[in-house]
Amino acid sequence: MFSLTNILQFLCLIPILGGAIFSILTVLTIQHFLKNSEPNIIYNFTPPLTVLKPVRGLEKNLKRNLRTIATQDYPNYQIIYSVQDPEDPALPILKEIQEEFGSDLISLVVSTLEAGANGKVNNLLGAIKEARHDIIIISDSDTNLQPNYLKKIVAPLDNPEVGCVCTLFKVIRGNHWFEKMELLTINADFIPSVIFAEVTGASNACLGPSIAIRQSTLKKIGGLESLADYLVEDYEIGRRVWTSGEKMVLLPYIIDVVVDLKNSRDWWNHQVYWDQNTYLAQPLPFIATILIRSIPFALLLALIRGDIIGLYSFIGSITIRLITAAITSWKMEDMEGIKSLYLLPFRDLLGLVFWVLSFTQRTVVWRGVEFKLASHGKMVIRHH
Repeated sequence: MFSLTNILQFLCLIPILGGAIFSILTVLTIQHFLKNSEPNIIYNFTPPLTVLKPVRGLEKNLKRNLRTIATQDYPNYQIIYSVQDPEDPALPILKEIQEEFGSDLISLVVSTLEAGANGKVNNLLGAIKEARHDIIIISDSDTNLQPNYLKKIVAPLDNPEVGCVCTLFKVIRGNHWFEKMELLTINADFIPSVIFAEVTGASNACLGPSIAIRQSTLKKIGGLESLADYLVEDYEIGRRVWTSGEKMVLLPYIIDVVVDLKNSRDWWNHQVYWDQNTYLAQPLPFIATILIRSIPFALLLALIRGDIIGLYSFIGSITIRLITAAITSWKMEDMEGIKSLYLLPFRDLLGLVFWVLSFTQRTVVWRGVEFKLASHGKMVIRHH
């Protein structure tokens, strides 16, 4: 007869083994994906384009990040910095950059337009009205971009079958322990999973920090206005593009996103928000991640058994996780991630807590505003 203890031990073994196998597979898929980055391709497709940079508040390294889009090795483009509040503390910085590079290159938009609960989409709606070109790049304010970024992201649109392009990203500049935990969530967990899903065809991705799309494609999928109530507007853009029959391209090109969290509470809220995002975008793949969470279940097995075998399985799980994470970080040129790996077992343990909370919490905090999650990935502002 199987006792409850035996059943629990058996159940723990599934994610322990699943997590170990998945960790090894992510090393192989990242290597395969990044190897196809086509270093020899000549990027001679340089149509005029408009970059939309929605800005809200003073973020860490804001001026440095925003300037990187103004120093691109690209012949003809327009930048639109947009804010929603005429009193936004970032506005003087935007005016300084506009003065430095000229109003031919940089436009400033202050728009209080509100089409829905998603603040980023509202901000973009004000900006896109001033766009002079069909090809639009939506680029987050916390991205730090290399001079070849525009040439890289626009290149796949040379193929008329491609409707939308996005890039990989990694988090940088984690100064505090909670920012390092955030960095590990993205760089050692989320992005390897995205690449694994892309290479194996398990699921598609559209990553929000950096998207290229034609205005004609946006119009075809309902326009930005139709996205204003979605929590995960980037995934919804991708979903509509690939269900409309156009191709969605995930580029093997990694941009940097500067992490900016004020305190551990901000980090906690953002982790729950991030998992809610992932759950709403792709419920089944997210639920299935329980099968690859090796460290929490290896700890549980060690506590149940209370012997040397349990201890070895826990140490073994940590070792495999750290070695494979170190290799994937190396492949992504994420030296910061390698230096922060000592925190990864703790992040993985807390990751299970956030996973559970994403099912139980129906509210989400985004930039200090509380929203209630509605059906089909939509959200409404919560009024107290």
